[in-house]
Amino acid sequence: MKALILVGGFGTRLRPLTLSVPKPLVDFANKPMILHQIEALKAVGVDEVVLAINYQPEVMMNFLRDFEKSLGIKITCSQETEPMGTAGPLALAREKLDDGSGESFFVLNSDVISEYPLRQMIDFHKKHGGEATIMVTKVDEPSKYGVVVMDESNGCVQRFVEKPQQFVGNKINAGIYLLSPRTLDRIELRPTSIEKEVFPKIAAEKSLFAMVLPGFWMDIGQPRDYNTGLRLYLDSLRKKSPEKLAAGHTFLGNVIVDETAKIGDGCLIGPDVSIGQGCVIEAGVRLSRCTIMRGVRVKKHACITGSIIGWHCTIGQWARIENMTVLGEDVRVSDEIFSNGGVVLPHKEIKTSILKPEIVM
Repeated sequence: MKALILVGGFGTRLRPLTLSVPKPLVDFANKPMILHQIEALKAVGVDEVVLAINYQPEVMMNFLRDFEKSLGIKITCSQETEPMGTAGPLALAREKLDDGSGESFFVLNSDVISEYPLRQMIDFHKKHGGEATIMVTKVDEPSKYGVVVMDESNGCVQRFVEKPQQFVGNKINAGIYLLSPRTLDRIELRPTSIEKEVFPKIAAEKSLFAMVLPGFWMDIGQPRDYNTGLRLYLDSLRKKSPEKLAAGHTFLGNVIVDETAKIGDGCLIGPDVSIGQGCVIEAGVRLSRCTIMRGVRVKKHACITGSIIGWHCTIGQWARIENMTVLGEDVRVSDEIFSNGGVVLPHKEIKTSILKPEIVM
């Protein structure tokens, strides 16, 4: 089997982290976002993953070479010279996706994190025998999204309603598809949207089916949703693989800590915290609802809550970082500094407090 991951462009919503690496390589729960997807695809027998990309393909491929070997999966790039939307990349990668075997292939949006029930999706796709399967997820506020209206008895998609003002349903497209090669015949080589131009035509022929995603789902393409995604991911880990979570009197709720990180005495860490490799957390530190990426040092008695700390940052003693502060790579925060929602670009030194949410260039 093959799969296409829609990597796309610049990742502007996750800046300043994406100023250092392309968005799919930003760490999420201690491994690059895209690796969560590649591992899930490999687990159901996918042996080739094509990345549809229009920004820094060489950085992506150099990084993923190591994982190609360790996972035993072929990873190739399909480079766009202009943004091709969500369907154009399929036409561009047609020769890689359709090898004449008639085997269906996966398409995933690279921002989506979930439990990836891909085996159930394959079974559902074979059972209904239609042209395409999309994964849908239930949301509380469907008026913010495009809603998928479907026959609840068999999953057959009837229509799509964009940001409905009246309630028509609460299921939205979750950005995970399983398509048969004949879907490629519908797509022209131009910038085009699979959701708006391709799926409605398949639905009109009663050949598009939707499977309701079990478990959690989150588009983690912006900081607040990234933090929510971490909470949902760690909740899921608690149910499925509790041994991967940190345990002991230092930890409160769900926390994931890389085995190479060092944690000092008298810390209180959690809930919903991820601590990356080589991090040093000194004595008396308080961490909650935050991501601490690889190589960060948090000095004594600092407090970080509801924030993302990029690679190799240093947080000074008694500093207080909160309210969706996002620090780019290698930011140094001086002792006793307060950051209330600061967004700080890489390689900066912060010597005065950030009292209200602002971008520090």
